[in-house]
Amino acid sequence: MTEQPQEDVQFWFDPLCPWAWITSRWMLEVEKVRPVRTDWRIMSLAYLNLVQHEGKGLSEEYLERMGKAWGPIRVVAAAAQQRGPGVLGPLYTAIGTRYHVQGRREDPQVIPEALAEVGLPADLASAAESTELDQVIKDSHNEAFDDVGLDVGTPVIRIRGHAIFGPVVTPAPRGEQAGLLWDGVALVTATDGFFELKRSRDRKPSFD
Repeated sequence: MTEQPQEDVQFWFDPLCPWAWITSRWMLEVEKVRPVRTDWRIMSLAYLNLVQHEGKGLSEEYLERMGKAWGPIRVVAAAAQQRGPGVLGPLYTAIGTRYHVQGRREDPQVIPEALAEVGLPADLASAAESTELDQVIKDSHNEAFDDVGLDVGTPVIRIRGHAIFGPVVTPAPRGEQAGLLWDGVALVTATDGFFELKRSRDRKPSFD
């Protein structure tokens, strides 16, 4: 049997999004059962939400919340600038495990702990308050959303040149079930003119 060549799949993430986190864990399962490698990319939920709500008279409270939401992805961008894109996956796992699995989204120690876990200097945490790399984040973000559109959220993945929102699933399928979902998503994503399959969510994100 001829071994299939490995293919790269681009996955845009903001570590704050619980649904993207679950889908990212699914992708790691897919890598075990299909010849796939995930190419991690950055996007910003804060930027997406501000663009989607532009001109709608946003409240000061909303703007303040979005301002804080920039922090983690800025740190991730700074880490990639210093260490290279190969650090994105491990750092995402380190931050996301603490935010979502451990339920520590409001814990200021998450970022320093995650940086230490992947061998990055603690002073990178200060990037959370810097706008220096915001354009880098926006450029990466726009690569995804210029393709998939602004009336969606996260996760966004690109399979064989076709970007799509989703899949939104909970909990993350494991083993061959992850592979079967991958087969279906890859198939519909490649179909010209395919836009949407959806049903109402009836459960909260599960991180098991």
